[in-house]
This record gives sequence, C-alpha cells and structure tokens, in this order.
Amino acid sequence: MSETNNIDAIMKLARVIPVLVIKEAAYARPIAEALVAGGLRALEVTLRTPVALDVIREMAKVEGAVVGAGTVLNERDLESSLEAGAQFIVSPGLTKPLGKAAIASGSPFLPGIATAADIMRGLDMGLSRFKFFPAMAAGGIPALKALAAPFHQCRFCPTGGISQATFRDWLALDEVPCVGGSWLVPPGRPDAVAITTTARAIAGPSVSGPARAALMQSRG
Repeated sequence: MSETNNIDAIMKLARVIPVLVIKEAAYARPIAEALVAGGLRALEVTLRTPVALDVIREMAKVEGAVVGAGTVLNERDLESSLEAGAQFIVSPGLTKPLGKAAIASGSPFLPGIATAADIMRGLDMGLSRFKFFPAMAAGGIPALKALAAPFHQCRFCPTGGISQATFRDWLALDEVPCVGGSWLVPPGRPDAVAITTTARAIAGPSVSGPARAALMQSRG
C-alpha cells in the first residue's frame, strides 16, 4: 500500500482526530481508552510536553488505538516519534529535510500547509494530503475553499481554532475528510466518561472494529 493510501486510511478512521497535549504520562492510557471506546481511533499526541514520547508509548498499547505524533518539527523529532511507536506523523509545516525523511521512513505523513506555495512544495515531493494549519488564523473556510480549487487532487485535515460547534461546517467541504480538534480532552485529570460521551457524539455511525466492541461493552 502506498504512503498516500496509508494516510488516507488514517484520515478516514474518524471525522475528528483528537489533538492531544498531555502533561502526565499516567493519563495516557485512560484517555486513549476513552477515545477509542467512543469511536475515535486516530490519536495525535503533540510533542509539546516533556512526557509526549512516553504518552505515545502508553497509548500504543491500547487496543484499537492508532497513535500518531504531532508537532514534529525535524528529523530528530521524526526518529524519536517512530521509536516511541508513532504510527503516523503530523507536522505544523513542511520543510524539504523533514519531508524527505518522513517519506523515506514509509510512515503516513500529514504535513502542515497554509499557502498555495506550501501545497506546491508538497506536490513536488509526491504528497497530496495535508494539514491546513492554523485553520482559523489562516483564513478559515473561505481560505481553504480558495486553496482547494486549483489543487483538486488534494485532501485536507484542518486544525487550529476548530471547535465542537464548527467542525461540521468544515466537514461539509468535499476536500475535508476529517478535522483536528483539541477540545475533546480538557487539561488536567481525565474524565473518561465525559471523553467517551463527547467522542461518541462525534464519531456517530463510524464506530467500528475494536472501537465498536469497546463501545458495546461499555453499554453493558
């Protein structure tokens, strides 16, 4: 399976990819289990905290979870994330060194773009799946519509400033199979029931496989 098909599969796992900033490694498994039980299997752990790699290691142990690393900025971050068990890579931007290394690794890769030049750089590298970031600050839905028009072969995961109240507006775009959302898991000690309830409301009928089994078990 090609790299593009791999990232396509991850982008289709759920309508929202949780973007996670976790400061306590002990919270990793409860959060992952709660999200998977609610039907959200693709989990992006951002490399914004000292324990992020430990969080990836713990979440990777949760059945049904497909754990990726976000805020990957360079080849060093890429290598560390893959060693920790990350199954896909997300970056806020796209540089030639990181892009070449990610492609060479064979890992599903979702680089960030905000301009037409960014997209053209990605296309030159053989990439056509991108994170539109920061989505709201970069112009919101009108900006993405304008960018997507000349790049019909591309698909986007908007992230940054998207909320539970607005994510469906983004998903109404043909070019948007999923969005990234940080609102699903509030800071602090996780409330597993609340996280699962929120995830379930978002995932809807897309719950399947291990997530469906966990969900049915939770319903008794």
